Amino acid sequence: MAQRLTPATVLMLVPAALFFFLFALGPMVVAAGISFLDWNGVSEPTWVGLSNWADTLSDSLTLRSVFLTVALMILNWLIQTPLSLLIGVYLAGHQGYRAVLGVFYFLPLLFSAVAVGITWQYILDPNLGALNTALEAAGLDAFARTWLGDPNLALIVVVLVISWQFIPFHTLLYQAGARQIPPVLYEAARIDGAGTFARFFYITLPQLKYTIVTSSILIFTGSLTYFDLIYIMTEGGPGYSTRILPLHQYLTAFQELRFGPGSVIAIVLAIFGISLSIVLLKLTGYGKMESQAEGL
Repeated sequence: MAQRLTPATVLMLVPAALFFFLFALGPMVVAAGISFLDWNGVSEPTWVGLSNWADTLSDSLTLRSVFLTVALMILNWLIQTPLSLLIGVYLAGHQGYRAVLGVFYFLPLLFSAVAVGITWQYILDPNLGALNTALEAAGLDAFARTWLGDPNLALIVVVLVISWQFIPFHTLLYQAGARQIPPVLYEAARIDGAGTFARFFYITLPQLKYTIVTSSILIFTGSLTYFDLIYIMTEGGPGYSTRILPLHQYLTAFQELRFGPGSVIAIVLAIFGISLSIVLLKLTGYGKMESQAEGL
């Protein structure tokens, strides 16, 4: 049933709408306007029409950045989702040692992206880094690498660092979701003779479908915002091997001082993120399920 707007609701909606228009829609409108200009931030802006759009969207570096961004999204999901799910379900138990383990496990959530980037830079340093030093001490010199200096490894290493930082967050989602599953379902399954794996696949996973959808949306859309960590660790290198779209937008606008093409990339990023969220909601039927639940 449709709900009527009360004066209290209107009073809450007005500041929210004002905030949205000023800090979300407003900057997008300004960026859209700049995308039609040739401007370096200092000189007089010149109207160039759609040339910025045509040049940017056909540029090989932009297309490569799009490919790297999609690859980053997929790798993040493939690594973070299964690990977060398994660890979250495990930590959902009420044993004391699991609570203690959870406290230490969630520590990466407390660190800023800059701190994480600098720390892992030192760990992965090819000469004095802790990782190569440990490998050499263990007699595994053949596995020592220039981890962030190898174009074939840099993106994978960045994905692993991102996963290390954000798996605890998604684990928290799955832990909360698993604790909401009625224990009576597991008790009935045990009585019927279902083992641990059967209970996981036929009870836990179906009950966590909303959590999986929410976590997946956050992973995919969050991959469009990983700028600071990658900038600290690689600055988009070596070469262009980690120059994903958000970093490409920053470097184009604020280092190359090409605000027109930079604004084009920013608009593309916003449209990409919004479209991705809508598609995921449609494919999973999450929005429809929520509407049906509210109507009950």
